[in-house]
Amino acid sequence: MSIQKNISAALLALSLGAFALHAAADQQWHFVVKNKTDSNIVKLQVSQDKHQWGNFDIGSGIAPGERATLVWAADTDEQKCHQWIRAQYADGSSSEPSKQDFCHDLDDPIEFTE
Repeated sequence: MSIQKNISAALLALSLGAFALHAAADQQWHFVVKNKTDSNIVKLQVSQDKHQWGNFDIGSGIAPGERATLVWAADTDEQKCHQWIRAQYADGSSSEPSKQDFCHDLDDPIEFTE
């Protein structure tokens, strides 16, 4: 096999692999958050019952005016669609929990305004 055919085969395999990764990313459950406050969001938490809260990894936080897309862990796939979400801010305050449907309108941002 010629070098050109080897390179073509490698490029085809690479592009098919990239397509598969893109398709897998599109299948992940996610949601979008928009911080419309004057304070950095330092923690996002969700709960099915408003008693036990799970944390999302948001790195160094979500700055005022910033949007962030968060991806659910695979082990949450069997949880209910309707869950509570709340934010904790750098100034020490917290938002009121709000009930959201995490199975629909995944790209419409949940806006924190408090």
